[in-house]
Amino acid sequence: MNTVNFMGEVCTVEVKEYAAGGVCLQLWCEDGPMATATVRVPDYPLDPKYILIKDWAENKGVLKALVDAGIVRDTGRVVPTGYVEANVCKLLQRYSNQREKQQEV
Repeated sequence: MNTVNFMGEVCTVEVKEYAAGGVCLQLWCEDGPMATATVRVPDYPLDPKYILIKDWAENKGVLKALVDAGIVRDTGRVVPTGYVEANVCKLLQRYSNQREKQQEV
């Protein structure tokens, strides 16, 4: 099972697919859902190996947690999403392979 430490909680990472396409990462802790780490920006098509990480507001720190756990690699690029920017990250191979086994969100 793949885990990250986020906001003092050990969370399980679930790799899913948005109904409209694109990879969705969700973090689950012992008490239930903790965070959706990704965002989908319809006007910004991505290669399937890349995702957009929401690292603001209630998700502040999720990018570092995912990088530290070896789940994503930050590319240093960002995409505007209104008043904030999402981080473009490469989903590492072992997690890319899992997305086909997961359900849609």
